[in-house]
Amino acid sequence: MGTLTVRGLTLGEGLPKICVPITAPDLPGVLAQGAEIARHRGNGADLCEWRVDGFTGLSEPEAVQAACSALRETLGEMPLLLTLRTRQEGGEAEVKEDDYLALVERLTALQPDLVDIELFTAGASAEALVESAHRLGVKVVLSSHDFFKTPPEAEIIRRLSEMDQLGGDLCKIAVMPRCREDVMALLTASVKQSARSRALLITMSMGAMGAVSRICGSLTGSAVTFATLGTASAPGQLPAEKVAEILPLLRL
Repeated sequence: MGTLTVRGLTLGEGLPKICVPITAPDLPGVLAQGAEIARHRGNGADLCEWRVDGFTGLSEPEAVQAACSALRETLGEMPLLLTLRTRQEGGEAEVKEDDYLALVERLTALQPDLVDIELFTAGASAEALVESAHRLGVKVVLSSHDFFKTPPEAEIIRRLSEMDQLGGDLCKIAVMPRCREDVMALLTASVKQSARSRALLITMSMGAMGAVSRICGSLTGSAVTFATLGTASAPGQLPAEKVAEILPLLRL
């Protein structure tokens, strides 16, 4: 794996970077959370994810554009990731495939620093969405989420490899463990794939059982971890300030 620099932040270099999500449903809440994340820049927050699927104005392009512009100003030079997480992958957006593709294209057109594209939801259009984002200078997080189980190690590696081949700049997988062996499968797959992947990885085992996977990226090759300064966007997210304290202790 190499490195990826976004707004002066180099992913894949030094400690795993901490991404803090915004989950508020309205513009005042989005900006308030954004301001709090910006205040923690370099001390618990390295980049920000706006979970657009929870925004009540999602169906109004002008509202999303205005909110994104205001959030960009609030964050200053902190990198911004826009994510539309579908219901089937643990989010709030109940959308059909065609609507999902159109919404992702609309988010990409806003030219955030990064955009999330779900591997399975995008389906055969994933590669085209990646190429479209790259033409606009937007980096891509290709993602896959399973909130019910952990696939076998080989399947985790297969998904990450497919994302890499499709041109993702970061390949993300989040899975739910049912036992300790599931957590180990995720960690082992991450180690193996990081040794041969062109793209950077973001890998995590969710819930309390998988919390260790959110702090050991230096070992496993996961370049980004997600932590919270308020409402978590996924099970098992740890407080950002605590993650910032722990990561240097686990530096290899």
